[in-house]
Order: sequence, then C-alpha cells, then structure tokens
Amino acid sequence: MNPKILYKYREIIERSNLVHSGCPAVYQLKPKKEEFGTLTRMTVGEKYLHKKNKTILLVGETGAGKSTLINALFNYIIGATWEDEVWFQILEEERNENQTESQTPDVIVYEIFGFEDKTLPYSLTIIDTPGFGDTRGTERDEIVIRRLFQLFGSEDGVHEVHAIGLVMKASDNRLSDRLRYIFDAMMSLFGKNVEKNIVSLITHSDGVTPRNVLQALETAKIKCAKNDRNQPAHFLFNNRQNEERTEEEELGLKFAWQVTENGMRQFKGFIERTQPQNTRETAEVMKERMRLTACIQNLKERIELAELKQTEIRQIREALQKHEEEVKRNENFTVEIDEVYKDKQPIDGGMWWLFFYQGAVCCTVCEENCHYPGCTMAWKPEHCEVMSWGRCTVCTSKCPASHHVKEKWRYVTKTRRVQKTEKEMKVKYEKNKSESMNKLSLLQNLEWGMKQLTAEKSLFLDESYKHVVRLEEIALKADSASTIVHLDFLIDKMKERGDKVKAQKLEEIKSREGEGTRSLLHYMFVKIPEAVKHFKK
Repeated sequence: MNPKILYKYREIIERSNLVHSGCPAVYQLKPKKEEFGTLTRMTVGEKYLHKKNKTILLVGETGAGKSTLINALFNYIIGATWEDEVWFQILEEERNENQTESQTPDVIVYEIFGFEDKTLPYSLTIIDTPGFGDTRGTERDEIVIRRLFQLFGSEDGVHEVHAIGLVMKASDNRLSDRLRYIFDAMMSLFGKNVEKNIVSLITHSDGVTPRNVLQALETAKIKCAKNDRNQPAHFLFNNRQNEERTEEEELGLKFAWQVTENGMRQFKGFIERTQPQNTRETAEVMKERMRLTACIQNLKERIELAELKQTEIRQIREALQKHEEEVKRNENFTVEIDEVYKDKQPIDGGMWWLFFYQGAVCCTVCEENCHYPGCTMAWKPEHCEVMSWGRCTVCTSKCPASHHVKEKWRYVTKTRRVQKTEKEMKVKYEKNKSESMNKLSLLQNLEWGMKQLTAEKSLFLDESYKHVVRLEEIALKADSASTIVHLDFLIDKMKERGDKVKAQKLEEIKSREGEGTRSLLHYMFVKIPEAVKHFKK
C-alpha cells in the first residue's frame, strides 16, 4: 500500500484486522462493543459532547444490502476514495445476499466518532434492525419493536432521528408481502411528524432512476419524504466497492464506487436540511400500541367472562321459572348450572427466555391478565408499559401496580358443572349489593346482574375504541397489521351493540389500505406460520 495511504489511515488500521490484501485492501474494524439493557452498541472513535451528532435508522429485508450500506457510510465518513484502494468494514458483509434469515433479533447501534473534519461536520449514529420481518415468527419482531422502545426511552439511548432509511434493492419491482409487512410495522411505530424524514435507500443500483421501485412505493402508499419531482425521496448505492479489482472489472467497479459516492453526497444534503424528529412521540406511539394490544386482549377475556356469567344466569333463571312451584315448596331445591370461575394456568417462557423475563403481568385483585402475551422488558409489574403513574391502565379497577404480580402463570376463565340450592344462589347474587337491592327477589337480582354485565361489556368496548382513535391521532400509520388483527373483533361487538357510527369508523380504518392490508395479513398468518413449521423441522 502507498505510504501516504498508510499514513492517512494509520489510526484506523491500528484498530483493525487485515481481512485480505489486494486492491482494495480490506480491513475489519474492531469497534468497542457495549451492552446497555438488552441493546448492543458498537462504537468507533471517542465521543466529544460538544460535537454534533446525527442519527439514521435502517430497516429492510435481510439480504437487501444493509451491511454493505453501513460500511459504505463509514468509508464515506472517513473520506475513503477510489484511488486510496482501501475498504473498511465496521461489520461483516452479508455472505449470501439471497439469505432470508438473520441470526439475531438485536437492535444494534453503530456510533462513529472522531471523523467530523473529514466529509461530515458531525458524528453519525446508525441504528440497524437485523432480522426484522424474517420468517421465523412475529415474536422476533416484537423483540425488535420493544428494543427500539427501550432505545428511544432510556436516558442513554437515542432521542433524535434525522432519517429513516427504507433499504430496498434496485431490482425490486414490487413490494413483496414480507417487505410491505416490514415497512408497515416500522411506520406504525412513529408519529405523524416523522413522515418527512423517511427516505428510500436503493442498493445494488446501476445509477439509473429505479422507476419500478418508486412505482412500488407509491402503489403501496408508503408515507415518506418527496423530492422536487414529487417522487419518493431516494438515494442510489452500489454494493461492489469491496470487490477485488481486475483489469476486466475495473471500469465497472469504478462506476459502482461513483454511484455510491454520489448517493452519499445527496443523502448527506438531505440529512443536513431536514429537521430531526424527537423520539419521545415515537416512544408514546409504541407505548400506546402496547397498551392497545394489552387492552384488547384483556377486553376479550373480560367479555368472555361476562358472557359465561350471563349464560350461568340464564340457566338459573330458566330453571327457577320452569320449577317455580317446586322451589316454593322445597327450599333445598337444587339447580344444575355451569359455574364460572378463575384458575391459574402455567405459561411457557418461550424461546427468548435467555434474553427476556417473559411472563404475565396479572392483577391479583381483579384476577385479570393485564399484559399477556408480550410482556418481556419489565422485570417487575411497576416497570410494565401498561402502568402509568403507579396504576394499571388495563385491569377493570385500574389497580395500583403493587396489586400486580409478574409470574410464570396467567388467569384463565373456566366453567364447572355444579348444583346450587336457592339459598346458595341468593347468597352469591346478593353479595356486594346495597341494602335496598338485597330486598329484591333472586330473579330480580339475576335480571339486575344481566344488565350490569351488559353495561360492563359496553364500557370495555368504548375503552378499546378510544385506544384505536388515539393511535389514529398520533401515529403515522394507525391501521397497521398488528392493529387490524383486533379490528374484526371490535367491529363485531360494536355491531352487536348496535353502534353503527363506531362500527363504521373501525371499518374505514380496516379497509383503508385495501390490497396492502390483505397482503400483510397473508404474510403474518400464512407465510410466517408455514416458515416456522419448516424452521422447527
């Protein structure tokens, strides 16, 4: 290597391993690795508090070229040129661009400091989401989402995002179900103010405008920044900078370098003229979505319990009416009913037990599951996302966090066939009633109980509806696949109640994306389960 080049990169080379010599010589950096919480931070250089920093979040399918793009960003930052005949890797290149699985669901934060006087006047933070949207199950995606939530919410995390890069191949002429699922899931996390920060980073480009990619983004209604031609803002990169230069390939490889260098300059300009977005709103959207999911899951269980209790009341009422005379003559007359009760059921910690404390947050007063499934980040109930100002936002009585536990079990509703005397039924259905109510007959108390259960179900529905409306107000994409999964349930119950206005509003949210929504649900419930079965064999 030219002595001038060795001198130019001496400090970086000293902190790197030579992967192979040649043209270009490829070096593997040895960044400082740090675990904070459940996150991984990889740092090159020393951070100076007075220096400006900008943050980029990358999402895309495994194999789209994110690794090469991150390495290209590093080489651009340090001022590497074609003539230098050197290439540095902050992470290993994807060995097989056609691979569909990542080995880790980690969110990895790459920090690049100390090169602010080269091509950029600021340091750079790159957030990578490897493994997001692969075919081994949506629980892996839930891990990525929760880690992003932790990253944006923690004191030593990331509090501003300057650009969100949707990484796509130039050869993509349509958004696959999988890619649409990835973009949908990520966009559903952010507040509406982030739309102007979303851009497309097109890899494997030949330098020509990727019309098919742009058309696919517009067809899929991907919300993003626009350029001066009202197209989705996009930047082109090639993925061949680290390839060995031969006489036959040199011209093409030099052009590939120029494509990426030009894309970097344009991307730099976008970052510098775009206002950063505070991630607090993103954290709020994430928390609201978690509460929505927990609320609807809890709602389903409460409605199931209420309906089973109504069945129990109907059985008693019908038996009493059928045997009215016998009941009058025999105070020990018994009725056989399906009595409703709560039980505790052990739960499996799942495949991520080594990384998370995966359990159910349950209220011991209401005997309800307040956050299950999905509670993985909180070690204690008071740390759970469904808690706010020391109280639960989900359980019926909104009990204090101290009334909750996080254990390896959850509450389940069951029924058992039992015989009850009239006296026992009176005691049960007069329990907790006021003095005036206790003077009512058993049948009157049963009717009162039915009305109370109906009113409770209505309140449960309204509570969940408010969550959906709130998401629509603050989220860039409120009608994500994770929300739509629950909408059919809400719509059916609203129709049962006769609330046409709210049912119609939910129908509008459900139908807004049309074909896109169907493809998302097809990927979630058909393709992923098939792949999971194959993976387990």
